Amino acid sequence: MDPALAGSLQALSLVVALALSHRPLGDYLAHLLTSRRHLRTERGLYRLIGVDADFDQPWTAYLRSVLAFSAVSVLFLYGFQRLQNHLWLSLGFPAVPAATAWNTAVSFVTNTNWQSYSGESSMGHLVQMAGLTVQNFLSAAVGIAVVTALIRGFARSRTDRVGNFWVDVTRLTLRLLLPVSVVFAVVFVACGMVENLHGAVQVTTMSGGTQSLPGGPVATQEAIKELGTNGGGFYNANSAHPFENPTPLTNWLEIYLLLVISFSLPRTFGTMVGDRRQGHAIVAVMALLWIASASLLTFFERQHEGTALQAAGAAMEGKEVRFGIPASTLFAASTTSTSTGAVNSVHDSYSPLGGGVLLFNMMLGEIAPGGAGSGLYGMLILAIVTVFVAGLMVGRTPEYLGKKLGSREIKFASLYILATPALVLIGTGTAMTFPAERAAMLNSGPHGFSEVLYAFTSAANNNGSAFAGLTATSTWWNTALGLAMLFGRLLPMVFVLALAGSLARQSPVPVTAGTLPTHRPLFVGMLTGVVLIVVGLTYFPSLALGPLAEGIRR
Repeated sequence: MDPALAGSLQALSLVVALALSHRPLGDYLAHLLTSRRHLRTERGLYRLIGVDADFDQPWTAYLRSVLAFSAVSVLFLYGFQRLQNHLWLSLGFPAVPAATAWNTAVSFVTNTNWQSYSGESSMGHLVQMAGLTVQNFLSAAVGIAVVTALIRGFARSRTDRVGNFWVDVTRLTLRLLLPVSVVFAVVFVACGMVENLHGAVQVTTMSGGTQSLPGGPVATQEAIKELGTNGGGFYNANSAHPFENPTPLTNWLEIYLLLVISFSLPRTFGTMVGDRRQGHAIVAVMALLWIASASLLTFFERQHEGTALQAAGAAMEGKEVRFGIPASTLFAASTTSTSTGAVNSVHDSYSPLGGGVLLFNMMLGEIAPGGAGSGLYGMLILAIVTVFVAGLMVGRTPEYLGKKLGSREIKFASLYILATPALVLIGTGTAMTFPAERAAMLNSGPHGFSEVLYAFTSAANNNGSAFAGLTATSTWWNTALGLAMLFGRLLPMVFVLALAGSLARQSPVPVTAGTLPTHRPLFVGMLTGVVLIVVGLTYFPSLALGPLAEGIRR
């Protein structure tokens, strides 16, 4: 079959599968997050941790719960790594160095999963399972819980209550993430993915030599890695490794998993606010941006300039020959449009403009469809800004879903939009200032700058993928990127929850002839424009110094 046709069919089948999942999964999530019934297992957990499951928290208490839970998780995971050499199934690995342990703990707790180490030669099986994989579940649940609080802010009125953090995280973990991950882990094992507790096994090759093959609990980590938009790989090669992604079918399933929750949450949003058309508008913008990203990336990687590229038929450097261009670019566009960060190809080897697309996906705030929960609350913040801009155009007080958007709400939205770019640009500028940190770049010139820009963009947006040319293993890089991940995760959550509390306290505003309809194609177009202009142009100077300059030079 022609590769272009095969790629088109793969993308089309993925769109169909996501469309079929959108309604049932979105409705299930809405039921899960609004039901007053607690399962017996859940009630036992609530008693164990001393939580009143029927008590709804104000946004300040919800935020304190998020921060406390994150702090305890970082400390636990840091200690787990530092004590690794004393634990069962350590495989003889030493304790993880302090700077790396800090970076990794923050990375997995913030749903970033940036890895400055090689998994198969650094982490024992117990740390992988009870440390990293557990955080894959919990960090995804926290992201969905926060956007749930924001949705309740829109849906409720004259109250300061936005839900119970502990109930939301428990339900999302036990009723959604765990059962779906178990099913897909079994499917992955049936497709040839590794799942055992072996260390490195010595085997004899066909030529009579020996080779060391590392085993481990790969399939169980892979399922939640993608479903929870986490992205950390068991192996250093991540989803390009044949033990972690053995066939084109597993590659397709991984892409489906990393997109399915984020594309279904707009349905949950529409259901919970009582107008599903609002969810349709949000998911339409997400789909438009995602399709455009995947199409542009495939186009740029199919260009044949140069002898080697003409011989290969496309820009095949850094691509797995098992997948080729279409499966690689579809994976790359999806993983950078969400906060997953898993890779089945080397992003550093993409063409200059192809790498620019990957950067731009993250710079948009990963909202198309974004991470588990974080993508939707990022898109809703931009929807608020769109309504505000439209209100300024016609001289009316902006309203969204029956709530007035005054100076308080716009301040929270503005701070949300400014927080991540500030972390990215300040971090990149600081790194480029010091000679020792610049020496970590594998390349000089625009491509070297792109490596540094990509690292801070990935960290602050909680993506976790890398350009691979940057040696980010020093104490400075581990600390700086760890801080970018931590503040890039928690600062936006502070503003989102503050906005949720502000909206929940309001009385509903009746719809009038002057109210902007936010469910029609006009609003979809306006929101898409705001995403591209307000957010995208923030980074234009840095993009001009990196991928655009490199593309022009070629």
